[in-house]
Amino acid sequence: MRAWIVDKPGPIDGGPLKVVELPVPEPGPREVRVRVQVCGVCRTDLHLAEGDVPPRRHGVVPGHEVVGIVDALGKDARRFSLGDRVGIAWLRYTCGSCRYCLSGSENLCVSARFTGWDENGGYAQYAIVPESYAYVIPPEFSDEQAAPLLCAGIIGYRAYKRTHLPRAGRLGIYGFGGSAHLAAQVAMYEGARVHVMTRADDAKALALELGVTSVQGSDDPPPEPLDAALLFAPVGSLVPTALRALDAGGTLVIAGIYLTDIPSLSYERELFRERTVTSVTANTRKDGEEWLAIAAKAHVRVVTAAYSLADAERALVDLEHDRVNGAAVLCVS
Repeated sequence: MRAWIVDKPGPIDGGPLKVVELPVPEPGPREVRVRVQVCGVCRTDLHLAEGDVPPRRHGVVPGHEVVGIVDALGKDARRFSLGDRVGIAWLRYTCGSCRYCLSGSENLCVSARFTGWDENGGYAQYAIVPESYAYVIPPEFSDEQAAPLLCAGIIGYRAYKRTHLPRAGRLGIYGFGGSAHLAAQVAMYEGARVHVMTRADDAKALALELGVTSVQGSDDPPPEPLDAALLFAPVGSLVPTALRALDAGGTLVIAGIYLTDIPSLSYERELFRERTVTSVTANTRKDGEEWLAIAAKAHVRVVTAAYSLADAERALVDLEHDRVNGAAVLCVS
C-alpha cells in the first residue's frame, strides 16, 4: 500500500515526509483493518513532522482523523462487521488498570498509545485499530465532514468542557482553524457569546459567517471581559494576552499538544482575582462519543479543504503558512 512516513523530522518546507510502499497490514486479535477513505490533517501531524513532538519511532505513518470501511477482522473481533464505516482517532490504547483509567481519566493513562505517533495512522491506504477504540460515525456526516470531528472536534469539545462556561457565558477563542471552528459552533448552540481573536483574514471571515459575536486580531482585546477562553494557536505569547482578557474567576484552557514558550506572567495583571489556566491532554472515549452525538444534534458545519493523498505534504505546508481555512483533509479512496 502507498503511505507517507515521517522520515527526517524538520521544517515542513524542507520535506520531512517520504512516500513509501508498505505491506497491507493484518489485524491482530480484537482489531479491525480499515480501508481509508479520508484522513484529516491535524496540526499535531505538523508538529510531529517538524519534530516539535518527536516521533516515538522512525518511519511512523502520521494521521489520526481516519474515516474508512472495515475490510478485515482480527481474531475475536465482533464489534463491527465487514463494510461498516468507522472512525479512528488519536487515542488507541490504554491499560485499563492504572489509577487514571480506573478514575475515568483514561486520557492520562501512564501507558497510553496514540495513532500516528506510536502506531501507524491514516496517511495511507489502510490502517489498523483495536475495535474498542474505533468510533461509529453519525450518518449525518459525509466521510470528508466526519474526519476532522475525530481529533479537531473531540479535543475542541474537551477543551470547551474544561472551561466550565456558565450558561450564556462569554467565550474567547484564540486561533480559528479546524478545532476552533467546531468548538465555537457547539458553544453558540449552547447559548454562549463567542469572541474570536485570529490573525488570518480567511479565518476572520469564516468566524463571522458562522455567527460569532465579534472578531478581532489575535493580540487585540475582546469587546467585553471573558468568562473563559480557549487557546488553539500554539503561541505561548498569547497566554498572558488571553489571561488579561478574562474577567474575575475566568478560565483559560490551552488546547494543543505543543505550545511555544510562555513569557513571564504578572501575578497582578494576569493571574490575580482567581483566574485559572489549564491544559488538555488527549481525550477519553467518552468525550468522543459525547462529541459525535452533540455535533450531529447541533448540525455542526464542518468546513474542509480537500487534498489528495499524494498532496499530503503540501497540505501540511499550507497548514503551517495559514493557507487552510477550516480543516484540511486527505481524500484517500
